[in-house]
Amino acid sequence: MAHAELSEIMAGEADHSPRRRSFMESVEHALGRMVEIPAALLVVAEIVILFAGVVARYGLHSPLIWSDELASILFLWLAMLGAAVAFRRAEHMRMTAIVANARPALRAYLDLVATAAALAFLLLIAWPAYEYAYEESYITTPALQILNSWRAAALPTGIGLMALFALLRLARAANVRTVLAAIASVAVVIAVFWLLKGSLRPLGNLNLIIFFVGVTGFSVFAGVPIAFAFGLATYGYLALTTSTPLMVLVGRMDEGMSHLILLSVPLFVFLGLLIEMTGMARAMVAFLASLLGHVRGGLHYVLVGAMYLVSGISGSKAADMAAVAPVLFPEMKARGARPGDLVALLSATGAQTETIPPSLVLITIGSVTGVSIAALFTGGLLPGVVLAITLSALVWWRYRKEDLSHVKRASGAEIWRALIIALPALALPFVIRYAVIEGIATATEVSTIGIVYAFIVGFFIYGLLIYRNFEWRRLMPMLVETACLSGAILLIIGTATGMAWGLTQSGFSRALATAMTGLPGGSASFIAVSILAFVILGSVLEGIPAIVLFGPLLFPIARAVGVHEVHYAMIIILAMGIGLFAPPFGVGYYAACAIGRVDPAQGIRPIWGYLLALMVGLIIVAVFPWISIGFL
Repeated sequence: MAHAELSEIMAGEADHSPRRRSFMESVEHALGRMVEIPAALLVVAEIVILFAGVVARYGLHSPLIWSDELASILFLWLAMLGAAVAFRRAEHMRMTAIVANARPALRAYLDLVATAAALAFLLLIAWPAYEYAYEESYITTPALQILNSWRAAALPTGIGLMALFALLRLARAANVRTVLAAIASVAVVIAVFWLLKGSLRPLGNLNLIIFFVGVTGFSVFAGVPIAFAFGLATYGYLALTTSTPLMVLVGRMDEGMSHLILLSVPLFVFLGLLIEMTGMARAMVAFLASLLGHVRGGLHYVLVGAMYLVSGISGSKAADMAAVAPVLFPEMKARGARPGDLVALLSATGAQTETIPPSLVLITIGSVTGVSIAALFTGGLLPGVVLAITLSALVWWRYRKEDLSHVKRASGAEIWRALIIALPALALPFVIRYAVIEGIATATEVSTIGIVYAFIVGFFIYGLLIYRNFEWRRLMPMLVETACLSGAILLIIGTATGMAWGLTQSGFSRALATAMTGLPGGSASFIAVSILAFVILGSVLEGIPAIVLFGPLLFPIARAVGVHEVHYAMIIILAMGIGLFAPPFGVGYYAACAIGRVDPAQGIRPIWGYLLALMVGLIIVAVFPWISIGFL
């Protein structure tokens, strides 16, 4: 009888489990839409406000004194709602090299541990975030004369939404036992650290290694999203080893995410998606293919050149690769190119074009180090050309015997027609650069000029006359995708800013400065060590978090040893790019494989040659500073 009753209970649980998951998924979907719609509308609002500011100031000579302030208020809401959207979609940046190779059961457990760890950080930071928002109510904004708590309330709101999505994800997991095991694992680790609180404080700066190396490294390799790994390590360090109020951590997160220059991040992401949707990228690639398609390895040169051009528009590597690869890869495969070699070169061009303005990494460096954005935009052009030459040299060697007997050379008329079609698209990078150089718009505002230009040209020229592929229904998903990617990036910047502040307050920056300035060999040794360090950091942390963490510490040292800050910026950006796209840890490589729909194992072997070519180019850039600063 007991056995029969147990069987009935287990059957009842089996019947309710799919029903429970279905209900949770419905709730999550409804809540997700409630967050996605305002996040998308905030992207539109930012574009309208900033473009109106440009028109009023430059066109009507009557500046809108409130435009930047309103844009800043809405920006924090965009960042936090975007972070919530990214959490719901599981699109926060994480290192999955180890998790992906685990057995299915272990992988499911580690995924739930990552969610539970993120939830733990969100719950721990929720009350300090509320306190911070309340304290901001004593401040009134200068232009709009409203309480600053209207802006700061975005922090506890976004944190609460992410926590809710984490709970829903855990609740709809299939295996309840695995969920409980994951939650218990995280709870035990937190409890152990809390019990050791009295033993940690006397350790002094050894705690930096325990938390910022040990906790961060373990969390990142376990698959915890990078932003939450940074947050957990910083929270633990401040709560267990210092007497610093935890509200300070929220304040540093706010500071990191609120730089108005970073508002260009979502706007350039949207611009990249817009040029791909309208067919502008397709037109540029078609023109380059008509010029070089008949040359041995010609389409590989086109890939290098197309990535250079598109990177000057979108500022997002994922958007760059997504714009170019679908256009070129089918024809390249038809000519006999191996899929592995294609994604290897695509990855290499992603690293090569990291310095091409308006790169998000350039913008981030400017925001956290105070280096002129205009100088970085100018200095980033030639280093990309140098690496393009070294990549092209390897392409020539590998494809010097390619059979092109079946390829028809484009006639002059066909080339001319492709140029006419591509001309409006090719003009976009020059429009953006002209607007910055002539002072029409700031580095933040110029993205809106690019968006308006791409929208008008994409709709009237490519959408109505040439390709006729402009689809209004795609704009909403593009806006949501923009908010999602931007929120994921900005949350990393926020938590990394908190970590950088913790490192600075501990005296680590002074110790690092002493060690780096004391290297034998002066500036040459400093540059060599920096290259090695940022290749490693780029492969583990990605470029933006590494810059936010170490940029404020290392740029003053570079100036002290006589390295020009723009030259140093180019060196570390290229080094990070090589790490970002280098397997087995570089997540950029796996993004390229996903976009090209190629098994990552196929590109492992050919990519090492391209990485070597990139390293040669990086050494040339490092040895000859004129390449970076000759036109400043």
